[in-house]
This record gives sequence, C-alpha cells and structure tokens, in this order.
Amino acid sequence: MTLIIMENVDESLRGECTRFLLEVKAGIFLGTISAKVRELLWNTIKERVDEGGAILVFSYPNEQGFVMDMWGDPRRVVNDFEGLRLITNRA
Repeated sequence: MTLIIMENVDESLRGECTRFLLEVKAGIFLGTISAKVRELLWNTIKERVDEGGAILVFSYPNEQGFVMDMWGDPRRVVNDFEGLRLITNRA
C-alpha cells in the first residue's frame, strides 16, 4: 500500500498522481503500485513540488511495517530514532 500526502502543490501535479492512485481527499493519495512506479512518481513529485511539501508512506517489512520519506516543506517533520520513524510538528 502506498500513501502520498501533498500540501500547497500545483493542480497538475495532483492530476499526475491520480493516474496511479486514488485521491481520497484533496492532496491525499492512496493505492497499491509497484516499487518502480512508486519511485518514478516520487521523483516526479520531488521535481515539481516547488514551495509545497510531500510525504510518502509505503508498506515495508520492518518493525513499523512501513517507511516514510518527506520532501519540500511539509508542516510536520519525520525523525529517525534508531530505525523508528516518528512525526513531530515543525516548530
């Protein structure tokens, strides 16, 4: 399962994501895609996010069961604590 959350991004970028994922709410995309498609889509997002921000979460066989990555200026920050990734509010 893949989840992408985008804030303050262009409508065309959101449209690009709807080619592969379901937009369940404005800026929130969910679906099942291959690792290759996920990587290509994430690279596209990183190139076009401009002043907005994005968070990628996908299933992974680790302690938490998922991996998170962020790009741009999201309102929250993903911190790694010895392999455990937690979200904190940006101060």
